[in-house]
Amino acid sequence: MSILYLLIPLGLLLLAIAVAAFFWAVRSGQFDDLETPAMSVLMDDDTKPAKENRRTKPPPESPR
Repeated sequence: MSILYLLIPLGLLLLAIAVAAFFWAVRSGQFDDLETPAMSVLMDDDTKPAKENRRTKPPPESPR
């Protein structure tokens, strides 16, 4: 029973931290635009990658 004297204030402290983190995220603009980040994955990028970033085919194996 005495553990409740520790767990209840600890739970309230964690709740207060979670609420403060939520309000900080709202004030900093984390929830302003929920649609664009999800759609940016689907948008085409028409630029070609740099030559050094392109995959190259491995050289063909020579017959033995």
